[in-house]
Amino acid sequence: MSLIRISPDWQLPEKLITSESAFVNRRKFIKQVVGAGLAASILPLQGCDRTSASFHTTQTPYPNLPQNPNFTNLPSATTPEDLATRYNNYYEFGGSKSIWEAAQNLPTDNWRVEVSGLVKNPRTYDIDDLHKKFPLQERIYRFRCVEAWAMVVPWVGFPMRLLMADVEPTSAAKFVRFTSFYDPKITKGPGFWATNYPWPYTEALTIQEMANELAFLATGIYGKTLPKQNGAPLRMVLPWKYGFKGAKSIVKIEFLDHQPPTFWNTLVPNEYGFVANVNPNKPHPRWSQATERIVGNGPSFSWDTQPTLIYNGYGEYVAHLYT
Repeated sequence: MSLIRISPDWQLPEKLITSESAFVNRRKFIKQVVGAGLAASILPLQGCDRTSASFHTTQTPYPNLPQNPNFTNLPSATTPEDLATRYNNYYEFGGSKSIWEAAQNLPTDNWRVEVSGLVKNPRTYDIDDLHKKFPLQERIYRFRCVEAWAMVVPWVGFPMRLLMADVEPTSAAKFVRFTSFYDPKITKGPGFWATNYPWPYTEALTIQEMANELAFLATGIYGKTLPKQNGAPLRMVLPWKYGFKGAKSIVKIEFLDHQPPTFWNTLVPNEYGFVANVNPNKPHPRWSQATERIVGNGPSFSWDTQPTLIYNGYGEYVAHLYT
């Protein structure tokens, strides 16, 4: 008797795993597909990574990295990591779509992550602590940007629930705020008009969202440590939410009894909601979310369009959180 395996909605065939070069090289798409008018109107988002000019950054490989079988596709479709981060968006370092050079000013030595608030065991971790305490794994996740493009990315990290178990939130904790690195002398933002923006960059989840199996803290990508422009050394990855929810370069995690303000929801509340779940039935004020453009492979990019899936295809994991 043979077994017939039916793949869940979120598990993609190998051919749809986005190449590294395409993952981080979408300037041509902005110019050719979205159009100059729309491209100019789109605010750069913290979670939406793009690529352009050639450069090299040092990344450390993760030896003997296990792949999570529940969130894995064949790795053969990925491309060399030196193409992964050539055109990137990191709002703290500028408003252009080519800020990788400025992002190299991010000081990652002796990085500390403070975990505080309504927890029994407040901690301050360095990156070595995180690597030793929480076993790393690779997960291949869908990634959906609020700008209506999508991809598939292999992240390295650990489930957020493991950190929760270590610090033990109290029963009063209802929300969790994540704060990114900010130093106005280094992270100068996209221009003089941004001096009054709600810095530092923050994002937040409910305690139930953070405890979900999908919620991930990434320390790497494509089998190596995160480069600075992708949010080194620690960032959020939430595959059922739009990319801007994924705060980069995290320095503080706070457990709270109230819903905190967040960067984009404070700045443009009618466009970027607090929950920000991928939803084809809820359009952005300036464009539809009913379909998405898949970042494709090849020298001239192939942008296949497909229907957007509710919760980005992860409904079996997260739909119960929103009933």
